[in-house]
Formats: sequence, C-alpha cells, structure tokens
Amino acid sequence: MTTVDRQSGTHNEAATITYEQPLSERLRTYLRLEFLYRQAEFNLQSTDAWSTRSAMTAMLDILAITARGDCRTEALKEVERQHTALSSYRDRNGVDNERFDHIMKQLSHHRTQLNSVPGAFMQGLRDSEFLSAIRHRSAIPGGTCEFDLRDYYHWLNQDFALRQADFDNWMADIRILCEAVTCLLWVTREHARPRRETAVAGQFQLNLERDNPCQLLRITLPSGSELFPEISGSHYRCSVRFLKWQGVGSRPIQAEQDVPFLLTTCN
Repeated sequence: MTTVDRQSGTHNEAATITYEQPLSERLRTYLRLEFLYRQAEFNLQSTDAWSTRSAMTAMLDILAITARGDCRTEALKEVERQHTALSSYRDRNGVDNERFDHIMKQLSHHRTQLNSVPGAFMQGLRDSEFLSAIRHRSAIPGGTCEFDLRDYYHWLNQDFALRQADFDNWMADIRILCEAVTCLLWVTREHARPRRETAVAGQFQLNLERDNPCQLLRITLPSGSELFPEISGSHYRCSVRFLKWQGVGSRPIQAEQDVPFLLTTCN
C-alpha cells in the first residue's frame, strides 16, 4: 500500500509529495492505523451527521485491524526499542539536546500510557451491541441506511455534544494506541535522511542491508510532477518504476526519461 504525504517547501523550495511503501507487516499495520486515526480525528471536528458516519467507519476499521494480533504489546516493544536505541545519542556531538529530551519524553509518555491499559483493552468496544450492529451492517453496501439501523439513525440525529461525548468515550483507549503508533512513525521517518537518486529510463533497483532491514521506503517528487512511483519488493531488495499519469480514463504508462527523486530508507 502506498500512502501520500504532502509537505510545504521552505526557502523557495517547491512543495513535494512523498510516497511511502512499508516493507514489513508491522509498518503496514501502523500506516493503516495512522491513516484511519487521522480520518476519524478529522471527521470528529465537524458537527454534521455525515462526518460522524465517516468517523464511525474509521473507528470500526481500527477495531477490525487491532483484532488481529496484540497491537498494544507490539507497539510497547517498539517504543522500548526506539527508546533504547535513541539513548545512545544523548552524549554525541551536534545533538540538539532540547529536541532530544522532547522525543525521549514523548516515548516515555507513550510507554506509560500503553502500560496503563490491559492487553484486551478494546474488547469492551467489540462487545458493544450498538457498535457490533453497525459493524455487521457496514459489510452490506448501503447497509447502514435509516431503515436498516433505526437506533443508529436516531443517535446520529442527537445533539453533537452527545455524539461527541460518546465518541470521546469510545476513542479514549484507541487514542492511547494510535498516538503511540503516530509517534513511532514520526521517529522512524525523522531518523533517516533523504538522498538524491536517479531512475534511469524511469526504473530504479535498490539493494538493502540484510543486517539492518529497511522498514519503510519513502520516495519524494515535486508535487506538480506528472509521474508517480510503483514500488515492489521486500526489505532486502526493491524495484521502483515511475509511471506517467494519463488521467482517470487511461492507464498510466512507463516513463522513458531519467527521473531524479529523493529516496529515504527508514530502518
């Protein structure tokens, strides 16, 4: 799965668009959780019922993802790993101590928060009859219409303050996990530095270190570029092919020219 991150340039640099490719199952899960959490939080800012529906869909998708495996324990292990790995940088020359201390405090905070909830901390949400009915009907196209779920429709037409209070209650434990995941992704992205590369005739091969597997690949292009990358491979070897956008009515075509881009490999 490829996610997109728009960044505004500074010092007269053009805006860029970054395509991310996870190279491990853990990173795939984290990127999906980050995506859904942002979607839920964005829609919770609006008072209309349609935005609440969208927030509900995102929250139920988070519950579905976290039902597979123990995401809390895995996130806690990764927080511990990052905290230990970064500790070695404290006394190095050139380290911004204020920023370093802020990052370490954030990791310590998320470690404490994750430790404060039990392994099955989302089970209460999964056992909710109200949420379960919405989740089951959501599998049917249009299955959450007014005539399908009268109680859901009734709730959606309550005052926004009531809906917001219910969501705050549902999202309380979800936020503990998703905020930790967001922090871990930020550390993973910021720990690496981009380098300039060129895809000859639109193609690029990348061999990665076996002793220090890459977890996340990031490819940055100018936001106005008509090209986008297609990425395949594993955390040992990746192939990047740049395609030219032809519009929604035609299939993209292989770029024939050399393509300069920024590459970031995150371990």
